[in-house]
Amino acid sequence: MQNVDLIVIGAGPGGYRAAEYAAQAGLKVVVFEGSHVGGTCLNVGCIPTKTYVHSASFAEARERMAQVVQQLRVGVEGILSHPNITLVREKACFVDAHTVGDYTAGHIIVATGSETKWLQIAGVRTDRRVVDSTGLLALDTLPRRLSVIGAGVIGMEFASAFCRFGSEVTVIEYLKECLPALDSDIAKRLRKFLEKRGVRFQMKTAVQDVGSLDADVILMAIGRKPRVQSDFVRAGFDCDERQGIRVDDNFQTSVAGIYAVGDVNGRQMLAHAAEMQAVRAVNHLLGRKDHIRFDIMPAAIFTVPEAACVGLSEDQCKAQGLSYTCRKSFWRANGKALAMGEVDGMLKLLSDGSDRIIGCHAFGAHASDIVQEVSVLMCRDTTVAQLRDMVHIHPTLSEVLLTAARQ
Repeated sequence: MQNVDLIVIGAGPGGYRAAEYAAQAGLKVVVFEGSHVGGTCLNVGCIPTKTYVHSASFAEARERMAQVVQQLRVGVEGILSHPNITLVREKACFVDAHTVGDYTAGHIIVATGSETKWLQIAGVRTDRRVVDSTGLLALDTLPRRLSVIGAGVIGMEFASAFCRFGSEVTVIEYLKECLPALDSDIAKRLRKFLEKRGVRFQMKTAVQDVGSLDADVILMAIGRKPRVQSDFVRAGFDCDERQGIRVDDNFQTSVAGIYAVGDVNGRQMLAHAAEMQAVRAVNHLLGRKDHIRFDIMPAAIFTVPEAACVGLSEDQCKAQGLSYTCRKSFWRANGKALAMGEVDGMLKLLSDGSDRIIGCHAFGAHASDIVQEVSVLMCRDTTVAQLRDMVHIHPTLSEVLLTAARQ
């Protein structure tokens, strides 16, 4: 049995970031990974889907996806080649609260990620047309007709991409609007734009039997759930299959010295959230303080055009009875957007009664970059008046934000 300072279970964004940061601090780290390094995001998630978004055809997308994924995998392998890191290429298994495989450590970080959530409906396990996002990415031929169950991030991104490739795409959603985390006005405008491009939407519709769907391929895209392993019970921390591993604000579990970061704790299922949770967990075990704002977590949906959000939406402000101001601006009034031919887009900037920025929701070309700027401003408790006085390059799409601030 070998003793080390830290054991990390999983080499996705949370796992490899935790290992890298801890190794740089001088800790001896062992990382267990039973599959490819990089996790869901790099191998079958956000990176492959972005190559689809930015490719002109299905054939080009498949070729570029393989190249990009391999290149980034090599990068992660480089990170894990640090002299303080040992990469064990096998699935981790808890022996007890401080032992995993042949290693023991005073601290363990669980970063096993997430897996596809499946609707328990007729035919879902027997109909060969039904795939999850991993299965869709593995297709070697473009489906003529694609049905997407779920109008969340995964469903909308694939619907946008496959419609551009030439598939007949139908999105079926139980709720009344797509992308529930996004401001409803922004979400509706994005849906209407995709409808003009040929995507069919069936909202407020529940699928009872996949056999009723007229499609060559059916994508199950109702979300993801924490990947909870049966051996976790040996470690003794609190968890369940639906909500994942329970953690505190330092991402420590109910067992001292064991942490859980990323999708497996079910808090904020985003790759960049996993990375920052890993930093917080390592800081805590090292006794370091940080100022990471987990209450300010930007997110993006990479449809064409893309959408993004941070903070409260107008719907949430209304529901909570908050005093707020909503300022709007539009891509069609922006010089750079006109020059690019990207005139479809809208931004909402929200501030509270003291003029402090509390949210931004947008769709349009490079919406994610603009919302990222707002995220930074919110981390510094910036007011709209202060934003108004900040110089922005002309002509840029970021002036959409400045225009909203001047309303």
